[in-house]
Amino acid sequence: MTTTTLTEAPQIECVDLVRIFSGDGIEVQALQGLTLRVNRGELTAIVGASGSGKSTLLSILSGLDTPTAGAARVAGHDLLAMRGAERTAYRRRTVGFVWQQTSRNLVPYFTVTENVATALAVARYPTKRRRQRIADVLEPLGIADLGDRLPGTLSGGQQQRTAIAVALANDPEVLFADEPTGELDAANSERVLEAMRDVNERLGVTVLIVTHDPGVSSHVRRTVQIRDGRTSTEVFRSTRVNDSGRSVQHAEEFAVLDRVGRLQLPEEYLSTLGLQDRVRLQLESDRVEVRPTEQESEDQR
Repeated sequence: MTTTTLTEAPQIECVDLVRIFSGDGIEVQALQGLTLRVNRGELTAIVGASGSGKSTLLSILSGLDTPTAGAARVAGHDLLAMRGAERTAYRRRTVGFVWQQTSRNLVPYFTVTENVATALAVARYPTKRRRQRIADVLEPLGIADLGDRLPGTLSGGQQQRTAIAVALANDPEVLFADEPTGELDAANSERVLEAMRDVNERLGVTVLIVTHDPGVSSHVRRTVQIRDGRTSTEVFRSTRVNDSGRSVQHAEEFAVLDRVGRLQLPEEYLSTLGLQDRVRLQLESDRVEVRPTEQESEDQR
């Protein structure tokens, strides 16, 4: 996997990102000052409940939507400043996208090979190198033997792996996936997620998965939760060797602190301690304590 130096800029960076939708005199703020940084070569999942803003974020990052305010950059591209030809070139060459619905990923009357070839043609990939490129993306995904098959004859998992191949055809720097396992059973979900982790490790492509499925979390190294249009918590996973010499998964959760000092505590913390409205803060030499107010403590009793 590609490593990132301390001086290298994030591959994906959002600062105070805002997206407001207006209609019939009503405004809905889907993103409310979201901040996110993803380094080159990372495999990251964005999780959150329906309406939390995660799909809006992905639409902006993929160049399909424009934010109302804030800053967003992907692979050196300023997403707020992009216009016309640059935005088209960005979608063709810099990023790849996998939708939840296979009907949006694949042309039904084209074979697997033809679907990948079409993506290469759209990206204006050199004609002489297309045949080899098709083989290069189908082989790692375990679908090289399905090249002459139509999407309708494939299983759901095979269709999604073909969709990944199409998204990777233009050799993107970043791969986005919107609920890639949303229509799959457990077994096929496992295969698709393993395929995405494999291309991340083999090719070093940065992968960002948006999902409401908590099962995706175990397949990625970093999970970012969005709540009410802002990043709330992050979980980092690593493999460690325990005292018995066995490799075990270790997960560590962090609350995200924005530039003005706001953070969102996990919901289970709020409910367990009965925190609401106001809390009592206590600054210690090495920590900040957050406690219920006296009235809330009495109510709990």
